[in-house]
Amino acid sequence: MHNILIIGSDGQLGHEIEKLSKNIAQFNFYFTTINDLDITNNNQVKTELQKRDYSIVVNCAAYTDVNKAESDTNIAYKVNAEALKIIGETTKKLNTRVIHVSTDYVFDGKSYLPYVETDNVNPQSAYGKTKLEGEKLLFKTNPNSIVIRTSWLYSSFGNNFLKTMLKLGNEKDTLNIVFDQIGTPTFAGDLAVCILQIIKKSIESTDKFIPGIYHYSNEGVCSWYDFTQTIFNISNITNCKVYPIESKDYPTPAPRPHYSVLNKAKIKSTFNIEIPHWEKSLKKCLLELLPYK
Repeated sequence: MHNILIIGSDGQLGHEIEKLSKNIAQFNFYFTTINDLDITNNNQVKTELQKRDYSIVVNCAAYTDVNKAESDTNIAYKVNAEALKIIGETTKKLNTRVIHVSTDYVFDGKSYLPYVETDNVNPQSAYGKTKLEGEKLLFKTNPNSIVIRTSWLYSSFGNNFLKTMLKLGNEKDTLNIVFDQIGTPTFAGDLAVCILQIIKKSIESTDKFIPGIYHYSNEGVCSWYDFTQTIFNISNITNCKVYPIESKDYPTPAPRPHYSVLNKAKIKSTFNIEIPHWEKSLKKCLLELLPYK
C-alpha cells in the first residue's frame, strides 16, 4: 500500500483532498497541519518524512495573505520559499516525489493571452516573489517534482472571496468590486480531483509522473465584478447592488495582476485531465454552502 503525505490539510485545498480521500481505499493518506508539522523546521520535516515510506508528498501549505506579505516578507519567504528547499532536500534523499501548489502571482499580469508554463515570470508582489522562489528552490533540490500554479482559489471551507461576498451581500446595500482584473476562479475541490488523478496515474506507472510546471484553474474567464454578480445571481442575493470600479479606486498594499488567465493545455494533455467551467463549479460549491448561509 502506497503512503501519501498531504501537508497543510487545514487549508482550502488540503481540506478538499482529505474529504475526497475518504473514498480512495488503495492508498494510505496522512494529513498534517501547522500544529503537526512546521515546514520551516528542518528537523520536523526530516522526522515526519522518515516516519514511513512516502511515495508522494503534496505540499498545500503556504503563506497566502497577499497584502500582509508586503510587510511580513520574512515569514512569507520562510514558508513559501525556504521551506521548499527543506522539503526538496529531504524528499530527494528519500527518493520521494513532490507535488507543490503555486500561484498565478508569479506573472506580472501584463499579458493579453492565457499564460503558458514557459512564459516569462515577473512577480510584482512579495507573495508572488516568495512563491516563485519556492518553485525554483524545489526544482533545484528535488527535480522529481511537479509544481501546479493555480488562481483565485475558493471552496466551502476556510476564508475566501466567495464566502466574503456571500457575507457582505447579505449585510450591505451596495458593494464596489473591481472589473479590470481578469482571471479564472478555481474551485479547490476540482484542483483536489486533479491532484488525486495525478497521484493515481503516477503510482500505477512511475513513468506517468512527469516533473515540471503545470497550470490549473477552472475553464473560462471573468473579472472579480463578474464573479460577484454570478455569485449573487446563483444565490438569489437581490438586496445588494454591485458596482464595477477600477483597481486604482481600490488600492491594496500588494499589487494584483490585471490579467492572470492560465492556459491549461499542458496539464490536460499530459495527465488526461478534464476541467469544468468556473460557473458550473461555482454552482456545485454553493450547493454545499447555501444551506448553512
